[in-house]
Amino acid sequence: MSSLTCTQLTLCTLTAILIQIIGLSLFVLGFFPVKPALLGVSGPESFRPPGCDPVQNRNVSNPRPDQLKSLYQELRDIPPSFDRLILMVIDGLPAEFVLGKDGRPPSKVFMEAMPYTQSLLANGMAVGYHARAAPPTVTMPRLKAMVSGAVGGFLDVAFNFNTQALLDDNVIAQFFNIGWKMVMLGDETWLKLFPGLFTRHDGVSSFFVKDTVEVDHNVSRHMGDELNRTDWNLLILHYLGLDHVGHIGGRSCLLMGPKLKEMDEVIKLIHLSSSQSQDNDQGRTLLMVVSDHGMTENGNHGGSSYEETDSLLLFVGLKHKPYEYPSVVHGTVYQVDIAPTLALLFGVPIPKNNVGVLISETFDSLTDDQRLRTLELNSWQLLRLLKAQLPKLSCGNLSCDVVGDDIWPGSMECNGSDEEIFCCLFLNSAALHKSWKLGRLSRSNSTDDYIISVLAYESFLRAASEWLSRRATYKPAGLLVSGVAAMVMSSVLFIGLLLLLDHEVYHWKMHGLSYMKSNMHKWHLDETFVLAVIFVLVLSMGSSSMVEEEQYVWHFLVSTLYLVLLRKTIQSLTTRTAQTLITLIKGQNKRTSSQIFSIILILVTGRVMRGWHQGGVNWVHLPDISKWLEQAGRGYVKSTYLISWICIICLGLYLLSLSKSERYVVVVIGCAFLVPGVLVLQHIINYQESAFAASSYSATSMAQIVYAILVILSLATIVALPWFMPVQNPKIFSRYDDCLSSNFLADNRWKFLLVGYGDITYVIGWAYMLFWCLLQLLLQQPINAMPIFLLLVQILATMCYCSSSGPHLKQWVEVTALYYLGMSGHFSLGNTNTLATIDVAGAFMGISSHSTLLSGILMFIITYASPMLALLSLVMYMSVKVTSSLQVSDTGYFLKMSVGFPCLVPLGLNSIILVAYTIVLLLMRNHLFVWSVFSPKYLYVCATTACVYIGIFVVSITAVYAYFVFVFRNKMLSTPYCQR
Repeated sequence: MSSLTCTQLTLCTLTAILIQIIGLSLFVLGFFPVKPALLGVSGPESFRPPGCDPVQNRNVSNPRPDQLKSLYQELRDIPPSFDRLILMVIDGLPAEFVLGKDGRPPSKVFMEAMPYTQSLLANGMAVGYHARAAPPTVTMPRLKAMVSGAVGGFLDVAFNFNTQALLDDNVIAQFFNIGWKMVMLGDETWLKLFPGLFTRHDGVSSFFVKDTVEVDHNVSRHMGDELNRTDWNLLILHYLGLDHVGHIGGRSCLLMGPKLKEMDEVIKLIHLSSSQSQDNDQGRTLLMVVSDHGMTENGNHGGSSYEETDSLLLFVGLKHKPYEYPSVVHGTVYQVDIAPTLALLFGVPIPKNNVGVLISETFDSLTDDQRLRTLELNSWQLLRLLKAQLPKLSCGNLSCDVVGDDIWPGSMECNGSDEEIFCCLFLNSAALHKSWKLGRLSRSNSTDDYIISVLAYESFLRAASEWLSRRATYKPAGLLVSGVAAMVMSSVLFIGLLLLLDHEVYHWKMHGLSYMKSNMHKWHLDETFVLAVIFVLVLSMGSSSMVEEEQYVWHFLVSTLYLVLLRKTIQSLTTRTAQTLITLIKGQNKRTSSQIFSIILILVTGRVMRGWHQGGVNWVHLPDISKWLEQAGRGYVKSTYLISWICIICLGLYLLSLSKSERYVVVVIGCAFLVPGVLVLQHIINYQESAFAASSYSATSMAQIVYAILVILSLATIVALPWFMPVQNPKIFSRYDDCLSSNFLADNRWKFLLVGYGDITYVIGWAYMLFWCLLQLLLQQPINAMPIFLLLVQILATMCYCSSSGPHLKQWVEVTALYYLGMSGHFSLGNTNTLATIDVAGAFMGISSHSTLLSGILMFIITYASPMLALLSLVMYMSVKVTSSLQVSDTGYFLKMSVGFPCLVPLGLNSIILVAYTIVLLLMRNHLFVWSVFSPKYLYVCATTACVYIGIFVVSITAVYAYFVFVFRNKMLSTPYCQR
C-alpha cells in the first residue's frame, strides 16, 4: 500500500468534502423540493363544475373589484354571512388553555385568566375548536396554511427566518381582488407574505423573544382607533407576547396568567365594539381568534407533539343558540380548514391549492340548500386539485349546470384504485345532492335525504383532504440517486484515507518494537467496539422511537466504550511481564493509575450528565436533575450556575499553569481571559435573576462587550502567540564546542521545534476551550451551566488518558472517543431530534435589533455547544500527542501524523452516519412519521455535518498556521555560531 504525501492527503480530503457537499445538496433539493402548486388564482370558474369552460364576464375582460365581487355573489348563490372580519392571532397559544383537553375544561388558573372568553363560550356566543397544525410548528408556514389551505413544504422551517412573499392563491389576495381594505397590526411576517396589500400597517419583529410587552402594546395602541373606523373590511391583529413569554419561561411562567388576561381584555373590547357596530346597522363583523401553534412545557415549538400542534380556532359572532360548555367545543379540525371556511363565509373563491374542508358548523345559519351549495363548491375545488395530482382521474360526463344523468344513484360502495374511489365518492355525493334537489322541487324530500347528502359530501371531502395532505411530494429519482451516490463515494474516500493513514503511521510506530509486531494487524476489543457503535447507531435510525430517544443510545454506548478502555488499561497492567518490578512501580503504576482514575471520572460525570436531561421526546415528563433544581427555586439554579463558573475558571487557570511556556506568557494570557470571565459572572448576577431583564439595554450592551473581548482575545492568541512564544534553540551547545556535528544540532533543533510547537498548540487549544465555555455560560439556559463544566471535565480526562496510552491505543480510537463524548453531551444539554428543543430565546442575547444572520449563528452555537467543544479540544489533543512524534524528521510526515487523524476521523464518522441516515430517510419516505420524526432528524444530521466542517477547518488551519510560523522563526534563529 503506497503512502500519500501531506499535500496529496489534503487534496484528497478536500475533494471528498466537496463531493459530499454536492451529494448532500442534490439529495436535499430532491427530497425537500418546493411543494408543487397549481398556478394562477381561483376565479369565477371555481363556481362551476370541473371541466366546464371558464366563466367570462359579460361586460369587461378585466372586471373592477366591485364588478368581480358582484359576479362572485351572482355565481355562488349564497349571500355573504358577514361584512367584516377581524382576525386575531395569539401566537403560541395552546387550545387547551381556552378549551381544555380530552373533554375536560381548562385548569382553574386559565379559566380565571380569561373570564370573558369563557363566558362567550358558555353562553353560545363563541364556538371553539382544537385546530391541528401540521409540522413544522413555526409561524410562517402556519400562517400560509391558514390563508391558502395548502400544506407547506418541510423546509418552510428554514424559510421562517427569511420570509418571502406568498405567491400561491390565498384568501388574503382574494379579498384584495374584490376591493377589500385591509389593516395589519403586529407580526411583520404578514407584511413579508403580502407586500403592498395592506392599507395601513404597523409591524414588529417576531424573533426578538425577550420582548414580551412592547410587541403587544404596539398592536393594542392602534386598536381603539381602528375599531372606530369603518374604512376597512379586514383587520389583522397578531399578538406575539404570549409566545415570547413561553420561550422565556415555559407554560408555567409567572407572566403567562397576566398575558392571558391581557388577551381576554382585547377579545372583550373587540366583541363589545362589534356588537355595537351591528346594533348601529354598520354590518356584521366576525371575530376569529386563532393561534398559529401551541408550545411544549418549556415554551418551545417546531415539532409534532400534541402540545405543539394543538392550536386554537375560536369564532365569535356566529349565530348559535345557547348551550352547555361541553357542546361548545366541536372537537378537532385542521388548520387548513380555515381557508375554505373563510372563503365561503365571505363570498370569494376557495384558493386553488387548498386541501382543507369547510367547518360545517359555521354555516348553521344558512338554509339547507345553501349549506349543500357550500359543500358542493368545496368538493369541486378539491376534485380539481385531485385531477392535477392524478392525471388518470376521470369521473365521466359532468354537465356545467348539474351532474349528468349517467351517474350511479349514490348508493354504491367505493373500492378499487385511488382514482376509482375518489370518482365514486364524488359522483355519489353529487347524485344524492341532485336527488335532494329534485325531491325538493316535488316536495317529496325529507330530512334524512338532506343528512345523507351532507354525509356523502363530507365523506368525499375528508377522503380527498387526507389523501392530498399526506401525499408525498414528488421526488425526482435522478437527484436522489445522484445525491446518495456522491455521498457514498465521499464516505468511501474518507474511509480509504483513514485506512491508508492508519497503516502508514502504525507501520512506522511499530518499526523496531518486536514485541508489538505480532499484534500490529490484530483487531482489539476497543477498536471493534468503536466500529460497533456506528453499526448500532445505523440500525437504531430505522426506528422512529429510537430516533426520538437517541440520547439513550449515545449515553449507553459511550459509557460502554469507556468501560472497554478501562478493561484494556487493567489488562495492560497485568500483562506487562517484560518490565522489571522497580520500573513498573516507579513509572508504569503511576501512569496506569492516572488512566484508571480518568476513566472512572468520565463514567461518574457521564452518569450525572445523563440524569440532567433524560426526558427526550416521549418521556419529557420523567423527573431529572434539571427539573428538580427548577422546582426547588431560582436560587438553586443560580447557585449551580455560580459553582459551574468558579469551577470552569479555576480549571482553566490550572490547565494554563501546566503549560511549559514562559511564566509571563501564562500570566498575561490568564489575566486577559479572566476579564471576559468576570463580565460573564457580572451578567449572571445582574440579569439572570429575572429572565426578562436580559432584554434590557445594559444587558445587551454587556453581552456585546463579552462577545467582542472573547473574539479579540481568541484571535490575538491564535495569530500572535506563534510569533511571540519564546523559541528554544540548540545553538547554545556550539558556544563551547563548535565541533559538534551538524546532524546532532539538526536533530536537537527538530526536537526543540516539536516541543515548542506542542506548547503553542496547548495554549491555543486551551484558549479555544475556555473561550467556548465562557460563551456557552453566557448563551445557554442557566440550568445547563453544570453540564458544560462536566463535559469539559470529560474531555480533559480523556486527553489525560490519551497522554499515557502509548502505542497500545490507536490514535483514531482516541479521537473517536472524543467525538463520541461531544455527541453524547449534545443530548445532555437538553437537545433532542425535534425542532422544539432549539433555544430560540438565547439566540437573541446581545442583539439590539433583529438580524436573521446573527440570531441564526447564535442559535447554531447554542445547539451545537457540545460537538463543537469536542472538536475544538482536538487542538490541545495534538499537543498531547506531539511527544510521540519526536523521532519524525520530515515536516510533511509530521503534519500528516499530527493533523491527519484529528481531522479525518470526525469527517469519516460523520460521513458514515450521513450516508446511513440518508438511505434510511429514503426508505422511510412513505412512513407515517416521515415529516414529524425522520425529516427533523435529517436536518440535525445536516447541521452536524456543517458543525464538523467548521470545527475541522478551525483545527487544521490553526495547526498548520502555528507550525509554519514556528518553523519560520526557528530558521531565523538557527544560524550556527561557527559561521559567524
